[in-house]
Amino acid sequence: MSQDLLSNMLSSLKNASMAKNKFIETVHSKECEAVAKVLKERHFLEEVKTFKEKDSSFKRLHLALAYKDGMPVLKNAKRVSKPGRRVYLGHAGLEPIYGNQKTVIVSTSRGVMTSVDAKKKKLGGEVICEVSNV
Repeated sequence: MSQDLLSNMLSSLKNASMAKNKFIETVHSKECEAVAKVLKERHFLEEVKTFKEKDSSFKRLHLALAYKDGMPVLKNAKRVSKPGRRVYLGHAGLEPIYGNQKTVIVSTSRGVMTSVDAKKKKLGGEVICEVSNV
């Protein structure tokens, strides 16, 4: 398991969707939970739960993948800003996204949100990841 918990979560989601698993459980972090909530708003995930196992002191995330007509909604997840190379964009640099096929998630001063929401609020920030259903 890598030290980058968000990359680990995204690759687990991608692998689970290719294997048509119903859910994954991963290590909890505030960033992972915030990204998972945005993915739930965009209907890539059905459910996001935080829980703590009985004899453990660490929290975990339970993420249920969304399916449409028996096929997973989430097809591809890619980390953009990595620990070795951070990617920051102003609101003018956020590209317009046409259709409902790709979601870019940005960490702004007002929290984690999609690039469309950040552009509407004229906020820039760190481009965390791209998730698509194609």
